[in-house]
Amino acid sequence: MSNIILLKGGITVNEGCKISQDILISNGRIKKLEKDITPENNWKVVNLEGKLVLPGCIDDQVHFREPGLTHKGDIYSESRAAVAGGITSFMEMPNTIPNVLTQELLQDKYDIASKQSIANYSFFMGASNENVEEVLKTNENNVCGIKIFMGSSTGNMLVDNEKTLNNLFSRVSMLIATHCEDEQIIRNNIIDAKAKYGENVPINEHPNIRSVEACYASSSMAVGLAKKYGTRLHILHISTAKELELFDNDISLFEKRITAEACIHHLWFTQENYSQRGVFIKWNPAVKKKSDRDAIFQAVLDNKIDVIATDHAPHSIEEKSQSYFKSPSGGPLVQHALVAMLQKVKEGMISIERVVEKMAHAPSILFQIDNRGYIREGYYADLVVIDPDQSNIVTKENILYKCGWSPFEGIEFDNIIHSTYVNGNLVYDNGLIVEGTNGQRLLFDR
Repeated sequence: MSNIILLKGGITVNEGCKISQDILISNGRIKKLEKDITPENNWKVVNLEGKLVLPGCIDDQVHFREPGLTHKGDIYSESRAAVAGGITSFMEMPNTIPNVLTQELLQDKYDIASKQSIANYSFFMGASNENVEEVLKTNENNVCGIKIFMGSSTGNMLVDNEKTLNNLFSRVSMLIATHCEDEQIIRNNIIDAKAKYGENVPINEHPNIRSVEACYASSSMAVGLAKKYGTRLHILHISTAKELELFDNDISLFEKRITAEACIHHLWFTQENYSQRGVFIKWNPAVKKKSDRDAIFQAVLDNKIDVIATDHAPHSIEEKSQSYFKSPSGGPLVQHALVAMLQKVKEGMISIERVVEKMAHAPSILFQIDNRGYIREGYYADLVVIDPDQSNIVTKENILYKCGWSPFEGIEFDNIIHSTYVNGNLVYDNGLIVEGTNGQRLLFDR
């Protein structure tokens, strides 16, 4: 079979423009972009008339749960859900079991992904209060970044020692990504909530426990450290309007040293949704007020927030169905993140060009990813094809997550993912995963 593929008749959405053009793929890369390419006999020709072609999304924050938590999800299952959602590359977090606190444990995850992931992949090196020297061994050319949990985490990954934080921010030369929530404020809020409700704290108290103050105290500390040492800082999953004052929008993303991410759930849900969806929209940091959601959405439009990601974090239905304190935070999102944002396009809240910018171009720029995130000649052919004329309702039957549920169940989206290509390989086609190829390790031009 020919390794040359011609995608004909689609409309590409790329670098702020919509253009009707053909895409010629050869040996996993985009060889030519032209209005009308005449096919040769040995090429595979795919008719995409009426379809939109976007660069594959790059998700800079997922938890695929392997190793150690594979009853919730694993690299095999969740990478397939990702490509079904148009995400062709992911960056995965270190709070698996064991925590990724050594170079050997980091390599173990790369070894698993090389055999199991259908999408391209990278893994964050984890920091703790005791492993600074190990963190400094990380190769910035083939590892996406260093992850610091300045708020709740699994195992030994909470970094709350001031000396350690100064050590990390002053010595790490590559990108540091942070989860920012102040633990002491949260603990005090839990004491107050238990005094009022006992052990039966209602889920709608979650944004009061994991409060605006807890988020801002930690985020402002991280920004202060980054400014002090000139650190390359990326703050994950912004959930409050107040935090937005910490970020600039008057300089190019290429020049920013401090950047921010918004996640799908903080752009979609508000605390009013707890009454219907309960613990199934329990995340850390918490979904908060409508005013917070609206401010975050506006910050995406205003470029105070640079990236849209998922924080995909599956748990079993049994785990999630427990009472407030026992139910773990997090939920699965990679299969529905892009169509959720395209729904906002349909509603006139954001342009499709801006969605592409925040979910493909910006992660590529921010992490300095080699030859991905754009539809350009010479770049890897990581592409997602959208059918804007078909709709789909999220049901348990069409969910690919290993955990078997979605916070979007029952919601109808007015676009579908028609097909997905990773490194020029068709990996998802009309509702079906196409097996036979694996993704590649992301490389970084730093």
